Amino acid sequence: MLDFAIMATTEYIDHMPKSQRKKYGQFFTSKETAIFMAELFEIPNGCEALSILDPGAGSGILSIALLERLQSFSVIKEIRLVCYENDPNIMELLRTNLETACSYSQQEISYEIVSDNYILSQSNDYNLMLGANLNPEKFDFIIGNPPYMKIAKDTPEALAMPDVCYGAPNLYFLFASMSLFNLKDDGEMVYIIPRSWTSGAYFKRFRQKFLNEGALEHIHLFVSRDKVFEKESVLQETIIIKLKKTHLKPKTITITTTKSNADFSEKTIFEAPYSAVINGSDSYVYLVTNADEVEILNSLNKWENTLPSIGLKMKTGLTVDFRNREALRDTAEEQAVPLFYSQHIQNGKVVFPVGKEHEYLVTEQRGLLQPNKNSLFVKRFTAKEEHRRLQCGIYLAKKHPEYSQISTQNKINFIDGMCDLSECVVYGLYVLFNSTLYDYYYRILNGSTQVNSTEINSMPVPPMNIIEEMGKELIRTRDMSEASCDNILRSYV
Repeated sequence: MLDFAIMATTEYIDHMPKSQRKKYGQFFTSKETAIFMAELFEIPNGCEALSILDPGAGSGILSIALLERLQSFSVIKEIRLVCYENDPNIMELLRTNLETACSYSQQEISYEIVSDNYILSQSNDYNLMLGANLNPEKFDFIIGNPPYMKIAKDTPEALAMPDVCYGAPNLYFLFASMSLFNLKDDGEMVYIIPRSWTSGAYFKRFRQKFLNEGALEHIHLFVSRDKVFEKESVLQETIIIKLKKTHLKPKTITITTTKSNADFSEKTIFEAPYSAVINGSDSYVYLVTNADEVEILNSLNKWENTLPSIGLKMKTGLTVDFRNREALRDTAEEQAVPLFYSQHIQNGKVVFPVGKEHEYLVTEQRGLLQPNKNSLFVKRFTAKEEHRRLQCGIYLAKKHPEYSQISTQNKINFIDGMCDLSECVVYGLYVLFNSTLYDYYYRILNGSTQVNSTEINSMPVPPMNIIEEMGKELIRTRDMSEASCDNILRSYV
């Protein structure tokens, strides 16, 4: 069944331009991934009939992988399959693949292809609006590779699901929410989706609803970002999740890891405490892969403060340089202020100038200027392969007494406070953010290469007096290395 569908799909990909498929956020699942996802479902004992939903069916690869797995369960006599797909270009291929699968099947399969918009066609039922079906069809299993496409906050799909939307959503988590709605109680869904929903403010409503009404049972991580949809040249941090529709939470979650979609037989397996993976009022999902990472979470989570709770805050740099070209200067001149970039963060300090173009800014826009005061600068972007995600430098106002104001490019973040920070506090912040523990903690929290200020502001930190003491120790040692910061931090953890 599956080999036929994969072969037909490969032919379709070769003939259908990616630009055309991108309109639907359409990326196809590999054979190995489809088999792995199908194997995650727990087939109930003595079950004679099953209902399956595939919300973004594409060519039917995931559905057919699950149908093929079910062939070995002779007790199952009937299968009902519903596939949603509204791309007219692929409809004929989907139907051909399903017909072929049915002809090979030992069970009686009835399938239905629904060409409606998956979200909009159910919005009345989802929101219990006038004309809603009070008893909509529910499914035992849902398997999905939803469209990956950011949409505007006022698009019909976003307006149809106001309880999970904040800002400009992505279709993939609207699909996941609707699938949870479509599940029977104790039903299971397996999805391959981006990792981005596991943290951040944009996904908070979705996480809270998703993890309140369901329980995560399995998460699969890929080390490589470009080997999950390799035929599609997609660079995306992608995970596979299995969720059961229940309010009962398990003690552990199975977390597996592979380098790519071709080596599932070599996966690592870790049973992580549920309470360590899903934690805090924002329902962040911490993707731990071993006991050491759980220990890091437990160690730092003992602190109950965050940066905002002690009067500090990480903010994103103020100046988008390419939007303010007329204000940029290569050399110092009257009225110009320093414009700090990530290149100025060097070996734990902020070095200025470095002979870079556009190092100065001349502007009267208040939104681009900030007081010249002590801060910790942190790079917003790092390469996936780099040793550290958190890379920071200490900025001391006294180094540039000739300026009352400065500016920061938006590819760096900075931490400052309502009041001026002492040098000891800035050095103490450096101890935290240059330590191995905090770097690991952030990597567990966020798999992207971007350092997000919202997530940093949610991370646990010690009280201000301890931060200050750490800073004094660092100043005494005169050693800005990661190892030095680790030694200081571990004496307080």
